[in-house]
Amino acid sequence: KERRPALGFARRSFTACCPMAADGDPAAGAGPDVEAHALLRASSSSDEDPEQCAFEPAEKIVVSIATDPDADEEDLFSATGRAPPFSWRKLWLFTGPGFLMSIAFLDPGNLEGDLQAGATAGDTLLWLLLWATAMGLLVQLLAARLGVATGKNLAELCRDEYPDWVRRALWLMAEVSMVSADIQEVIGSAIAIKILSRGFLPIWAGVVITALDCFIFLSIENYGVRKLEALFAVMIAIMAWSFAWMFIETKPSGKDLIVGLLVPKLSSRTLRQAVGIVGCVITPHNVFLHSALVQSRKVDQNKEYQVREALRYYSIESTMALVVPFMINLFVTTVFAKGFYGTEEARTIGLENAGQYLQEKFGGDYFPILSIWGVGLLAAGTSSTITGTYAGQFIMDGFLNWRLKKWMRAMITRSFAIVPTIVVALYFNASESALDVLNEWLNVLQSVQIPFSLIPLITLVSKEQVMGVFKIGLTTQIVTWTVASLPILINGYLLLDFFSSEIRGAVSGSFLCVAVVAYAAFLLYLILRCTDLPNHVFTPVNNKDA
Repeated sequence: KERRPALGFARRSFTACCPMAADGDPAAGAGPDVEAHALLRASSSSDEDPEQCAFEPAEKIVVSIATDPDADEEDLFSATGRAPPFSWRKLWLFTGPGFLMSIAFLDPGNLEGDLQAGATAGDTLLWLLLWATAMGLLVQLLAARLGVATGKNLAELCRDEYPDWVRRALWLMAEVSMVSADIQEVIGSAIAIKILSRGFLPIWAGVVITALDCFIFLSIENYGVRKLEALFAVMIAIMAWSFAWMFIETKPSGKDLIVGLLVPKLSSRTLRQAVGIVGCVITPHNVFLHSALVQSRKVDQNKEYQVREALRYYSIESTMALVVPFMINLFVTTVFAKGFYGTEEARTIGLENAGQYLQEKFGGDYFPILSIWGVGLLAAGTSSTITGTYAGQFIMDGFLNWRLKKWMRAMITRSFAIVPTIVVALYFNASESALDVLNEWLNVLQSVQIPFSLIPLITLVSKEQVMGVFKIGLTTQIVTWTVASLPILINGYLLLDFFSSEIRGAVSGSFLCVAVVAYAAFLLYLILRCTDLPNHVFTPVNNKDA
């Protein structure tokens, strides 16, 4: 089965390198590579099956302004490939996708990791929070680059790039990651509703209420993606206001904060919290989401200068967008470091009892810190569940190419998460410790999925057949693989530590060994696919069979 080229510009860059292919007969006097390329183009143009796309043309935002280049200037930019001069107004038009992406850095799972890191390690892990956010930014910039340069999201490109069995396996991994993250987010929202209702509404009732955000998403999406981006801007502002107020009122030490940011410190006692901080940065389904969101702006992939311009603005926007989550995570970590570092409560603190501990430590008549914590947690949970619904649609459409109505896609995607979440909430409702155990297992599930979004992402942005002239260079590839290996190795340590303490017995141990071998073999296949080694190994065998 021949894979169709993913983008028009990659084909145009090919013809630029091979002038004979740009003439009337692409195969005339050409070698087998040009003939194969012509065949791929013919098969692509003759394909009658319409593909599902992230955004329909009518839904895309036009980013043109009055100072855009005229016809003569456009010819100049097209010939040179240079981007037009910077414009603040155009930056505003491109602003939005990065802030939707940044919600994943603020979900309840991240907030729980922040408060536990602050309570257990104080301010000593703030440097790691800074560098982990920078690492997450690099991954998201690659996801944006992939979506802008190809006009397709990561799930769609995986459907084109990999065999059917690999595509289905990657889809299953992405769905498991999304559902496990969504369970944490929905339960976080339910805990916030329980806090704000003063315990009147139990967690299972909060889960049912949170399920209604699917209808909020659908109703706002009908008015355009710009309105949806405005909703998330409001949610982020609510979180920033809530946690900044807590930060100001608790008066943490400025000296300890600066030292924690600038001086790396790590001990065996805080290693688990350090792993949690790094593990929370890269959420697999968020990589799929960002590669799709950047397509909400109208960019012609056949015009190099437009792609370069979009990449410039998205890089600026994504960087600005992640500054806000970093500050919010910083606020939460320092507040709990101020209140609970070195105390007995540090051992048992979690999302459900954190508000009560804050109220006992800092609360008063004029400082309703419990309600402020509840409002911030509710904003984090609600916004992250809506983005989870959004990501689920792109994942399902991209991998399976389902052509369904939006409301049906949203309902199916939401059901994948809400149904198991309600079951979990009813089962674990009576015990805070049981919820903590559940959260650990959900973190493990998400940790297992990280390589299955990072490896395809780096593979695709490194291939000229997919990216054309926008593929990343060798230096960037080395840096990216190094950065990607860190969370994979760290989470490998976390998984080994977790399973060694949880798994008992010969049967369960044998099952775990088989699962580890299968998991490692699949990862090895994905990594080796980046090179020609599998082709060199299997081609002689195929020739012999022939």
